Amino acid sequence: MEGPQILLTNDDGIKSPGLWAAASALSEIGFVHVVAPQDQLSGMGRSFPRTFDGTIQVHDMTVNGKQWRVYAVGGSPAQTVLHAVLEILTKPPDLVVSGINYGENLGTGITASGTVGAALEAATMGIPSIAISLETEMHHHLSYSEEVNFSTAAHFAVYFGRLLLDKHFPPDVDVVKVDVPCDATSKTPWVVTRLSRIQYFEPIIPERSSWDVPATMGYTLGGDPAKDAIDSDVYALRVKRCISVTPLSLDLTSRVDLADIEQILRK
Repeated sequence: MEGPQILLTNDDGIKSPGLWAAASALSEIGFVHVVAPQDQLSGMGRSFPRTFDGTIQVHDMTVNGKQWRVYAVGGSPAQTVLHAVLEILTKPPDLVVSGINYGENLGTGITASGTVGAALEAATMGIPSIAISLETEMHHHLSYSEEVNFSTAAHFAVYFGRLLLDKHFPPDVDVVKVDVPCDATSKTPWVVTRLSRIQYFEPIIPERSSWDVPATMGYTLGGDPAKDAIDSDVYALRVKRCISVTPLSLDLTSRVDLADIEQILRK
């Protein structure tokens, strides 16, 4: 296990082709420990549901001709990171990579993302973290479709992974969120962005005859990316067709003068 120690996880589950594309590529820069949820758990955010049992299953897998010992955890993406760091690995990793996700994670909805949630959980333990996602058609979001090509996203997972291992970032940069357009190549430029304020995925009212009928909340693309702020992650990916690189902070406090807020509250 020479070189930097990299923990690779996701929210799509241990069998996701996106996870394995990242595993193969990241092996270029370090030893990759693959620890992921047992099942597809998109949309879990950074949640800690008590309904999961926390079991850890050890599997020996052959991927692209290489043998891997991997760990499937009965828990959310955030819980999976904790089990990996506190139970499975002998010491904290040098880097955590979460992904590669089926579907982009953009705008204010990222707090619902299990991909981002896993990276944020690692960041709370002081571990440099990346959440990387690939733009896909919506019908692929909960799939393990082999039609999706993760090679370019894997290239950028290595590119930014190496940077996080080699460079020092400001204290307020806890996670680097990377979103890759579906038509990107290794030559596609990247830009540093901020989170868009638009609701990127809009919820759809369930169609059912009564509230007693089970139904899940669907979603669709919302807003007009062309009208978004030109420095936003949505504008970068959807309009400029660039890789969006967004520094995220665990500090969710509004960037305002707190004295101004106090004055409003005391009036």
